[in-house]
Amino acid sequence: MTATLTEASRESSPGTARPRAKRGRAGTRPRTFYLFVGPWIAGFLLLTVFPLGYAFWMSLTNTDGLSPNWSYVGIDNYVRVFQDQQTIASLGRTMIFMLATVPTGVAAGLAMAVMLNRDFRGRALFRALFYLPAVVPGVAAALTFKIIFDKNAGFANAAIGAAGGEPVSWLADPYVRMVLIFMILWGVGGSMIVSLAALQDVPRELLEAAKVDGAGPVHSFFRITLPLLSPIIFFQVVTGVIGSLQVFVPSLLLAPVNGAAAVTAVPEGNYLFMVHVYAEYFAKSHFGYASALLWVLFIFVLLITAIVFKIGNRAVFYGGVDPSERKD
Repeated sequence: MTATLTEASRESSPGTARPRAKRGRAGTRPRTFYLFVGPWIAGFLLLTVFPLGYAFWMSLTNTDGLSPNWSYVGIDNYVRVFQDQQTIASLGRTMIFMLATVPTGVAAGLAMAVMLNRDFRGRALFRALFYLPAVVPGVAAALTFKIIFDKNAGFANAAIGAAGGEPVSWLADPYVRMVLIFMILWGVGGSMIVSLAALQDVPRELLEAAKVDGAGPVHSFFRITLPLLSPIIFFQVVTGVIGSLQVFVPSLLLAPVNGAAAVTAVPEGNYLFMVHVYAEYFAKSHFGYASALLWVLFIFVLLITAIVFKIGNRAVFYGGVDPSERKD
């Protein structure tokens, strides 16, 4: 009788059911996690891993993407990359384009942010006007610049003609590269907004203390403001480098002709690496070689980014720590 009562009390005790409930909840947590993260994993595998693997496989063949007659060529496409003078030349133009746009764009955005960070009447209006070009779609911006710099009916040549000058072929070599760079820098408002947001976080106490100690505005900017902005500047440099190495649409749209023939009519100054990849893919149907070009660009971007990070570790102040004092 006593044993029966003891067993009944154990069964009715609330403490005996809790471990089972805990085990049940603990068992549902992994299933819930994979239920939520499953769509992302499926998308990552189907839309990232599989295309990358397929592109790498194509880079080892001579397929044209349509014909069933293809063969495995191994690393021949990669060897051809370093033997193709047009590929080397387009990569060189892309490097020049990157060196011309990234530092200039970051510096111009920072200068505009410093000016618009001051307190003056109409500041919000000027901020909106300077930022407006950054929200214009790239296609619309390229077509607008193509109209402005048209040789026969463009505003640029109309202004030159009004001043007594001769019309200039802006969309042909050697001026077309300047038009492309100017168009990219026209949208520097995006960099300005990022720098302006960073300027809002600079402690005013530091600037006021430096002013009390006799530091002028220039000295305070280079010794206090600029080091505190270095992580944001570093971020803009990294993203700018990666983006400038993949510029494609503006170069193609600034060509003198439109449509499918535009890729073959791109002036030499704007024949960047991604334009060359597009030409190999769709104008020549060299899918294998074009895939190898993209993988080479991917490795090149990784190397350039690694160099930028190496330099950044010596110049960027994270959390107020001097780069020279970090052990990494």
